[in-house]
Amino acid sequence: MFPASIWLYVGLHLTHGAWIPWILTFCLAFRPSATEYHLGLLKAKLAKYRAQLLEPSKSASSKGEGFDVMKSGDARVALIGFPSVGKSTFLSLMTSTASEAASYEFTTLTCIPGVIEYKGANIQLLDLPGIIEGAAQGKGRGRQVIAVARTADVVIMMLDATKGEVQRSLLEKELESVGIRLNKHKPNIYFKPKKGGGISFNSTVTLTQCSEKLVQLILHEYKIFNAEVLFREDCSPDEFIDVIVGNRVYMPCLYVYNKIDQISMEEVDRLARKPNSVVISCGMKLNLDYLLEMLWEYLALTCIYTKKRGQRPDFTDAIILRKGASVEHVCHRIHRSLASQFKYALVWGTSTKYSPQRVGLTHTMEHEDVIQIVKK
Repeated sequence: MFPASIWLYVGLHLTHGAWIPWILTFCLAFRPSATEYHLGLLKAKLAKYRAQLLEPSKSASSKGEGFDVMKSGDARVALIGFPSVGKSTFLSLMTSTASEAASYEFTTLTCIPGVIEYKGANIQLLDLPGIIEGAAQGKGRGRQVIAVARTADVVIMMLDATKGEVQRSLLEKELESVGIRLNKHKPNIYFKPKKGGGISFNSTVTLTQCSEKLVQLILHEYKIFNAEVLFREDCSPDEFIDVIVGNRVYMPCLYVYNKIDQISMEEVDRLARKPNSVVISCGMKLNLDYLLEMLWEYLALTCIYTKKRGQRPDFTDAIILRKGASVEHVCHRIHRSLASQFKYALVWGTSTKYSPQRVGLTHTMEHEDVIQIVKK
């Protein structure tokens, strides 16, 4: 079925302990007439064996120090990128923290936190050590770097504009392999294991990528024989596997191309037009203000100001909440017992039909609204 040279290539590259994922990947790449069912089954096996390979060893000799930082501020942003792309320079420019920057690689060897003060919010920015290809397997302390990145609200992927798209594809591959899904939403699939009754499969839409038989095969691969599955959107087998595993992290990512002063204007224009991308130059301090605006948008934060009865609003100390926050969230942020004593609130701003408007706990606040809370 395959040429002898290909089998020779496979034999030469099989290594102890990693041959199963390799051969499965090989089968996916060189499939002559495989059906979708076989492909879905292979993908399930590949995800399962890859997860086993990525699990850290439990032996005492493999223990090492992590460098997680206590979460502080209103949001957390992780800086990820290859060595010498400008992460430390960016941190020094945007915050008051001085991170060592030099012309050689691996200048930063641990996680260095800084704080960006923007629109009344304190945004924690983490300068992580540069990761290399194979970081998901633990190369260059890659596991610790990626573990910190999983706790962030937004990932800034710092890229060298002079290197083209090579760095972006490699970093996406590394993050994808450890369960970080960039700029994707969680699949709208209801999945609940049961103790008996077999597999109950339903869908509210027409499925073009999955079928009941394929879903059963994937579930059997994970030793699940009793479950309830409901597809609310047309999802792929990979997305269904993500739902079964249950440890995937879905987060927004901003691709930042640095060193644009070293490439042509045509290339700058091409990179700037890519989705979720911003072009900057840390050396010449170009476009950093626009990057902050985009970061604020991706973090989806809102500023809420408070007002006491008979006094002017306090615009110096804002309450920072997520978009879609209600009056109840504001009460909990001020004091945990305030919601139980709540009578009504007066709100000024774009979320009201007229100012001031008397509202209840379920009213949704918007950016730069002013609120006055009246207790019972």
